[in-house]
Amino acid sequence: MSEIPLETPESIGIVGPAQDSLTEGSPTGFSELDLALVDALQAAPRAPWTRIGQALGVSATTAARRFERLRAEGLAWVTAYDAAKTATVAYVEVRCRPRAFDRVSAEVTALPWVFSVDETAGDFDLFLSVAAADLPSLGRAVHGTIGGLRGVRSTRTRVGITLYGEGRDWRMRAMNPVERAGLGEPRSARPRTYSTHLHERPAPQDQAILTALGGDGRLGYAELGARTGMSEHTARRRLQRMIRDGDISLRCDLAHPLAGLSTMVIYRTSVPHALLERTGNALARLEQVRMCVSVSGPYNLLVLVWLHGLGAVDPFEALLAERFPGLVVQDRTVALHTPKRMGWLLDEQGRATGRVPLGPPGTGTGRGAAASTATP
Repeated sequence: MSEIPLETPESIGIVGPAQDSLTEGSPTGFSELDLALVDALQAAPRAPWTRIGQALGVSATTAARRFERLRAEGLAWVTAYDAAKTATVAYVEVRCRPRAFDRVSAEVTALPWVFSVDETAGDFDLFLSVAAADLPSLGRAVHGTIGGLRGVRSTRTRVGITLYGEGRDWRMRAMNPVERAGLGEPRSARPRTYSTHLHERPAPQDQAILTALGGDGRLGYAELGARTGMSEHTARRRLQRMIRDGDISLRCDLAHPLAGLSTMVIYRTSVPHALLERTGNALARLEQVRMCVSVSGPYNLLVLVWLHGLGAVDPFEALLAERFPGLVVQDRTVALHTPKRMGWLLDEQGRATGRVPLGPPGTGTGRGAAASTATP
């Protein structure tokens, strides 16, 4: 990471909502420059605005101002969370009783350890991504807490094993190769194995950094230190060590329906074990694939994709059949709405409206956690 202090809008002269001379966002909220800016921040979430601006051919002031608009409108945000190696993760399919769907969706969305929630059309009603310290606590959380909610008919849990690609690896692909080269070496998705138990708890200072950056992944070092009770130097040193050691994940997210990616499909697939690693790695590089992870159960590879409408489903599946003849699609489920992604609460257009801070099972309860959300 660069030793240049992270720039804030104020530090480079942005003190109000002055407009730049470039075309403002489209009616949906994103202009081509906005999408390229998101792409740049996906590649380098904490790069200084000077570096981001140089890569895009605009001033640092313009880059910072435009991102502040996107963030204020809930269209894009930078967040942080625990690395895969530190958590036990599972994907839970929930079936609800008639007329109980809205209540169950709201209650699981408010749980700090349910980090993502998708409302679906298929043979289950909710698709949850959950995290715990170990397998026993995962079982208690899913069967006891989620399974015990009034209105839940059944749950099915698939434990995450190897993560081939996730949201932090996905790219908008709005920059051209020359612009992308200005951000340094590309970060390729690498397989990461989930933990089955927490080897040791993060130091309180590291946990404080994770919590602060979860709400704003681009906090400057001075503000990060102030929020965590550390000096600027200590905050910088600890964060850079966490990034170097792979103890923290940073990513730039966006309201994908407003960026033209209106359809999310969850695929449960089967791959011969001998082809699993190679297939998982190759799938994670496809531009449509948002997440690819091997899981427990009869269907060993879970794939989540973002597509440009339902009309893109058949062409994508034809691509799968052509490139991966050993892969069998066992089930496809279309997401109707994502009320929560990595702790961020989203409206029906995918805009961030608040946040439930991430935490292990036993931290917060439904309504209490919802009340503690912070606006982006």
